[in-house]
Amino acid sequence: CMNYMLPHSYAWGNFSVLAVGIWAIVQRDSLDAITMFLTGLLLTVLTDIIHISIFYPSHDFLSDAKRFSIGMAIFSLLLKPVSCYLVYRMYRERGGE
Repeated sequence: CMNYMLPHSYAWGNFSVLAVGIWAIVQRDSLDAITMFLTGLLLTVLTDIIHISIFYPSHDFLSDAKRFSIGMAIFSLLLKPVSCYLVYRMYRERGGE
């Protein structure tokens, strides 16, 4: 997000899901918050794949900062299925079906 290689929609999508995640953690009895967080995580997996595949720079314009930025974006994408699984377990603990 800080290298301005990916568009603003990438940052807005991930930060909004982070805000919903904080809401889901604070309100432990709310099933709606955890459902919205899980849905947001699943949607950002799809949008992250699209953003990274469309806006990946060519090899000629790939500096060290851009390489680190895209590496962290890919690392975040790889960790999201683990986060989805853990959030799903929280959803089941709160009474979701």
